Amino acid sequence: MGRYTGPRCRLCRTENKRLFLKGDKCKSDKCPINRKRPAPGKDPKARAKKQSDYAVQLREKQKLKKSYGVMEKQFRLTFDKAARMAGKTGETLLTLLERRLDNVAYRLHFGTSRAQARQVVLHGHIHVNGKRVNIPSYIVKPGDIISVHQAYRTNKVLLGALGEYEKSGVVPWLSLDVEKCEGKFNVIPQRQDITDMADIREQLVVELYSK
Repeated sequence: MGRYTGPRCRLCRTENKRLFLKGDKCKSDKCPINRKRPAPGKDPKARAKKQSDYAVQLREKQKLKKSYGVMEKQFRLTFDKAARMAGKTGETLLTLLERRLDNVAYRLHFGTSRAQARQVVLHGHIHVNGKRVNIPSYIVKPGDIISVHQAYRTNKVLLGALGEYEKSGVVPWLSLDVEKCEGKFNVIPQRQDITDMADIREQLVVELYSK
């Protein structure tokens, strides 16, 4: 199972956008976007010239893919699945990415970042409807109950991540019982509900893959 193992802040600098890949660091003054660090490479100014239509579409796809922490093959398979489903392909793609178990675990504050939530899932600490599921790409359905294994509920990393709930709560399509370390996926989110992806132009991704 492939995954990106390089420096995550470099990805944010490449896209000139905070992708929230490092948990608390992304919200602090140490974030390279806050510090206005330039894009990686020997001559980033040379790449600041006007981009072609293909380059704009590619960058939009890269931002979306990196934000959710998926590799190219898995992202393409998700896109193909979205294209076969009813509705607008771009919006369906976003909702499928939101329904991934690692993302739902992140949204429920079972991890401070999607990468950390993915690790929690891979280690078998997450249950769906009472059954252990260790597949990060598992698609959660409305009504599913996502809970933390009893033995992991006292983990300091988990407790630290859950502390964020009091500050920001959870997204509207989820509900969380902090005491039970248990959340529920209530409904499939609408495009306008995914506010932290408001600047993503998913239609450009559709155009890129439609060439």
